[in-house]
Formats: sequence, structure tokens, C-alpha cells
Amino acid sequence: MGMFIRFLGMPSMIAALLIVNVFGTIYGYWWYKVQLEQTPPVFYVFVPDSPTASLFFCFVLFLFLFKKNNGLLEALASVTLIKYGLWAVVMNIAGGVAGDELNWQNVMLIISHFGMALQGLLFAPYYRIKPWHLLIVALWTIHNDIIDYVYGMYPWVSSAIADQISHIGYFTFWLSIFSLILIYVVSVKRKTFL
Repeated sequence: MGMFIRFLGMPSMIAALLIVNVFGTIYGYWWYKVQLEQTPPVFYVFVPDSPTASLFFCFVLFLFLFKKNNGLLEALASVTLIKYGLWAVVMNIAGGVAGDELNWQNVMLIISHFGMALQGLLFAPYYRIKPWHLLIVALWTIHNDIIDYVYGMYPWVSSAIADQISHIGYFTFWLSIFSLILIYVVSVKRKTFL
């Protein structure tokens, strides 16, 4: 596994992933355009969760190209990549289980968001995250959950599960906690199982 981690850290691999993530981020913000048109400006930053997570990761990858680290950005990127990557996978599958047809867009979202979560985890050996970074990220992610599920700014979900928003909010809160603990274990504690 160590050889694979070294492969991930090669400048050519980092550059390729940066390009993929830049295009994915742009597409992600475009995906949210209709919802953002209906969102009060004060909440803009809290609505496009996945592209914002990948935007954080773009900055992390850019810094890696120059052999630099920023623990706070790495914490923001890794926690939100895992959280929103897994969230989108679960929501798309849940919509299909509840009766919505899973089309090519759903499959694309499942694969790309699983890839997001995987990226957040696989780069853990390269992070220089400190506990205070995770404390700030915890405040950001929990605050975002409150904005989403108390103020109703959550990303739109399938109509088949739209009546389950309170349960989705509960799941999302615990997904935040899981993501924070996971990054703490694999990065701050340096207990990597990769």
C-alpha cells in the first residue's frame, strides 16, 4: 500500500487529479445553479456543498504541487469530501430504493461522489492536520448542517425521499461526526489503515 500512496503523491498524479477536480468543481457549481437562483444570497455559501468540498481539495492539491501544506484547508477538504461524497451516494441510492428510477445522472453522481470520499481518505498520509484545525472544521460542518436542516437550505433530494428530510438531517449530522472522527484517526493520530 505504501507504493500506492507514493504513486498518489507523484507530481504528475497530483496535477491530473487537480485538473479532474477543477472541472468537477465547475460542473458541481453549475449543477446547483437552479437551486442557487432560488436561494437568499446570505445562504449562497452553504448550498453547493459538494463543489465547495472539491474546491477546498483543489487548493490542497495545488499546494501539494509545490510541496506545501495547509492543515486547515486539508481538514476542510478531507472532512467535507468524505461527508458530502458519502451523503450524495446514500441519497441517490435511497431515492432509487424508494422508487425513483436511477438514470445515468444518478449513476454518474454515485461514482463521482464516491471518488470524492475516497480522495479525501487516500491523501490522509500527506495531511498535516492539527486538532485545532478539526475543531474549526467541526464548527463549520455542524453550522452548515443547521443552515441546511433548520433554515431549509439543504441540497435538493429525490422527490421519493423528500418527505424524509428530518431523518436526512439526522443522518447528515452523524455523517459530519463520522467524517471528523475518521480524519482525526487517520490523519491527526497517524493511525492509517491504508
